[in-house]
Amino acid sequence: MPNRFSDALFQLIRSLEKSEKRHFKLYINRSSSNQDLKIVKLFDALDKLSEYDEDVLLKKLSPITKQQLYNLKTHLYKQLLASLRLLKTHENIDLQLSEHLDHARLLYNKGLKIQALRILERAKELAKSNQKFNTLVQLLSLEKKIETLHITRSTTDKTEQLTKEANDISDHVVRVTKLSNLALLLYRWYVINGHARNVEDEKDIRAYFKENLPRDVNAIHGFYENLYLYQSYCWYAFIRQDFLMYYRYSQKWVDLFREDPLMIKVETGHYVKGMHNLLNAHFDLRNFKKFEETLNAFEAFSKTPEAESHDNFRTHTSIYINSAKLNLHLMRGTFREGLALIPEIEEKLSEYALFVDQHRILVFNYKIATLYFGSGDYAKCIDYLQLIINNNVDLRYDLQCYARLMHMMSHYEMGNLDIMESLIKSVFRFMAKMKNLTVVEEEMFRFLRHSFNLSPHKLKPELEKFLDKIKHLEKNRFETRAFAYLDIISWVESKVQGKTMAEIIYQKYRKSKR
Repeated sequence: MPNRFSDALFQLIRSLEKSEKRHFKLYINRSSSNQDLKIVKLFDALDKLSEYDEDVLLKKLSPITKQQLYNLKTHLYKQLLASLRLLKTHENIDLQLSEHLDHARLLYNKGLKIQALRILERAKELAKSNQKFNTLVQLLSLEKKIETLHITRSTTDKTEQLTKEANDISDHVVRVTKLSNLALLLYRWYVINGHARNVEDEKDIRAYFKENLPRDVNAIHGFYENLYLYQSYCWYAFIRQDFLMYYRYSQKWVDLFREDPLMIKVETGHYVKGMHNLLNAHFDLRNFKKFEETLNAFEAFSKTPEAESHDNFRTHTSIYINSAKLNLHLMRGTFREGLALIPEIEEKLSEYALFVDQHRILVFNYKIATLYFGSGDYAKCIDYLQLIINNNVDLRYDLQCYARLMHMMSHYEMGNLDIMESLIKSVFRFMAKMKNLTVVEEEMFRFLRHSFNLSPHKLKPELEKFLDKIKHLEKNRFETRAFAYLDIISWVESKVQGKTMAEIIYQKYRKSKR
């Protein structure tokens, strides 16, 4: 049966650019064994498939058997990686350092110890200038091995310097490991759970953060230690919905690269993620001017050689910019204008299907649904929400809850009163089970239970009471999720004032720009 991206070799071939395919052909044609000629035939067959189907492949390669195909695929996969490594070494610091280390080991094994040490010295300088301390550990390890086992006529000062260097790097790596572990685990918590739901969640996160933060924060120095420290604080603040702290550390994250521009090329992925988080921070704080400035800077960066140098960077830069563009329309209330972006975004998501994770797809579907809700197209909104509700993944329980809440509100707007009672019960049970009910949602359910059968002239006073009950909660940190995921206050205000939700939000945007 066809399975579009299930096969690792097929995924790799699909990801190749024309220049990379051409280089592979040149690389493999240097050897002309029967096995190599067979893998070229396999490569061409896979390259022409629009989706992976092993039955179709076996017919194209007849009389090759299934077992032979497995062996050929394994061989082709290895040869493709070897070709890519040869082609891409000059573009990547990590590959260059790995090559130097390999060459030093080969020379050492040949007995050419002094030549090996010279290569290690050059590699150490390259690693230090690019702050690649993990690789520096391996380089120092081999250098110490050579100095320990052989007479190299190195001075006493040299060996003392080598041991001091090794101790300093070891301390640095330990701190980087602890900080990167902390950042990673906090990010994992957010991807699974979303924001802290209550005081208990906040207490757990505070305790975890304090326990895993290195004791001597003053000892933290250098690019990578600060990078992972700022990332840890970012996720810590974002989970707790302390959006001002989130903004401060997102800005520190990006400024770290601007203070050392060389690192944008070395760690492009981290820079891209930092810009994405800075945009999100401006969005959460409704920093309209800074949001637009940062988005313009990010779009300018997307056209640079650094952003274009890597499939991951191209993909994620495009995804984050498109996400920010949707956020811009959500902030402004220009929902209908935002809808014009959807065809291009969906085309890009299809193009990048090989690289885009399920979490990102969930977020896009929710943002698009919100645009349709704000523009009054509730049927289309429901279509996109169903993609989230029916997607059985253990990600973003908060998003799963608010998708159901917006789904219920869409049916309310469409006047589907016959199903409202069962929907209210179903959504309430789900959110209660996920421990995702805040005061705002409870007031929302209370209002809907008592209002969907009211006549228009009786409904307005109930809306005004509902607005009065939730308006003061706008600044409450544990209630901000209800306003961040769906602007319930603007929705109620639109009902009270007899305007569209888009008009209400746009008025707030214009007022903030004065």
